[in-house]
Amino acid sequence: MSGMTLRKVGAETRLLLVGIPVFLWTMIPIYHMILFAISPRDQATSGRLWPKNPTLSNFDFVFHQKHFYLDHFWVQMGNSLVIALSVGAITLGVSTAAAFAISRLRVRGGRTVMNLALFTYFIPAAFLAVPMYKTMGNYGILNSQWALILAMVTIASPYCIWVLKQASDKLPIELDEAAKMDGATAMQLFRLVYLPLMVPSLVAVGTYALLLAWNEYLYAFLLLSNDTSVTLAVALGNFLSADDSPWELLMTTGLIYALPPAAIYYTFKRYMVSGLTAGAVKS
Repeated sequence: MSGMTLRKVGAETRLLLVGIPVFLWTMIPIYHMILFAISPRDQATSGRLWPKNPTLSNFDFVFHQKHFYLDHFWVQMGNSLVIALSVGAITLGVSTAAAFAISRLRVRGGRTVMNLALFTYFIPAAFLAVPMYKTMGNYGILNSQWALILAMVTIASPYCIWVLKQASDKLPIELDEAAKMDGATAMQLFRLVYLPLMVPSLVAVGTYALLLAWNEYLYAFLLLSNDTSVTLAVALGNFLSADDSPWELLMTTGLIYALPPAAIYYTFKRYMVSGLTAGAVKS
C-alpha cells in the first residue's frame, strides 16, 4: 500500500509541476486584461500589479458608447452574435446530414468526399482568404454578412463532418436494421434514432463552429467593411490605429467580448469533451 501511495503522490506531484506553470501562463494575460479594465486612464500603463484607484468607469464608457471607437458597440456585438449563431446552426445542419449519409446510409463516394474536404486543412486558412474574397466578390455578396457566414461554414464543416461521422460509426448498426424492419424511412431513422443518440456530439460540433466564428478576425476583416456590419472582433482592431490608443477601453471591450464564448464553453464543456472524442477509440 505504501508503494502505491508513493507512486500516486509522485504522479500527482508531476501533474502539479506541469499544471501550475501552464495555469499561470494562461491566467497572466487574463489578469492583465482585467487589470487594464479596472484601471483609470492615467494608471493603465503604470506597471503596478494592482491599480491605485480601481474603477468600473471603463465599463460605463463601453456600455454607453462614450468613445468614438465605440459608436457602434452594441450593433457590432449583435453582428458577432448573429454571425456566430448562424454559422453554428448552418454548420450543424450540413455536417449532421453529411455524416448521416456517409456513415449510416453509406452513400457511394461519401467517404471520398469527406477525405477530400479534410484535405483542405493541409492549406492554412490564411492562404485561402484571398481566393475566398474573390469568390464572394464574383457572387456579389462581398460586404454582406452572408459572405462571412458562408466562409466560416466552409472552414468549419469538414472537421465537424469528420467528428460526427466518427461518432456515428460507434452506434450499433442493429438499431438501423431494427428500425427499417419496423418500416422506418430514412428520414424517420434520422429523426427518431440518429439525432437522439448523437446529442453530445451535435452540441460539441455546434459549439465548436459557433466559437470559431465568434473569434474569427481575418475573414471578417476582409469580407466586411461597413462599421455597422463588421463584428466586434474587427472593431477592436480600430483601437490600434491611433498613437494614443485608449488601452483601458480596448481591454474592457475585449473582456466583455470574451465573456459569451467563455460562458458557452463552460455550459457545454462536458459535451465538448465527450462529443469531440466520440469515436476516437475503437472498441
